Amino acid sequence: MNPRCVKCGQGVEKLYIQYSPGNIRLLKCSNCKSVADEYIECEVMILIIDLILHKPPAYRHLLFNLLRDKVQNFDALLFKLSIIFLALDAYKLWILNGISVEQSIMIMGLKTFGCALLGNVVFFCVLLVLPRRFLTFVDDFSGYRDVLLVVIVSSYLKLYMLSMLVWELPASVVYIIDLFVMSSNMVALRAITESPFRRCFGLCFGVHALKFFVNWLLK
Repeated sequence: MNPRCVKCGQGVEKLYIQYSPGNIRLLKCSNCKSVADEYIECEVMILIIDLILHKPPAYRHLLFNLLRDKVQNFDALLFKLSIIFLALDAYKLWILNGISVEQSIMIMGLKTFGCALLGNVVFFCVLLVLPRRFLTFVDDFSGYRDVLLVVIVSSYLKLYMLSMLVWELPASVVYIIDLFVMSSNMVALRAITESPFRRCFGLCFGVHALKFFVNWLLK
């Protein structure tokens, strides 16, 4: 897949010209006339900050020009990220449901993991079907694996729940993190599509509400 401009999402032939090791010149996009991808010369921390700030160019750089272009074994990466995503969701349910004195930790752990698995199966089944009907994706980025990658990568804020292993934070913090995850998913979908904001918002809100309802029923 060809790289894309992080400003407008237009496909470009090259992002830069390399004259010698460490000596490159960034190229401009023929559509918006801006530098196609300024993150090439930026530190990783700047990219992380822009991702936290929900800047669409940062998501386009990560999804179009970094992961899909640099990763050789894409399926292996997607599998590993899916396991981490599921484990974090199971930990979230563990925090919200607590530990029952009537059941052992192992049984509770298996039940929590099963609930997280079922909730995510429903979540991704809906998410992998509806976007193809309601969203207009950019060329070469509309497959099921692509949508799965976008949602999992943009859910990186779930990692903040690990801080609850160190600090005694109230369980309500989990809901706040979920709101940030939903907004991050929305921005990521908006960055890879040509659809209006309201459609991306409605889709993300709907699938997250459905997942919350399924987890509530299983509880």
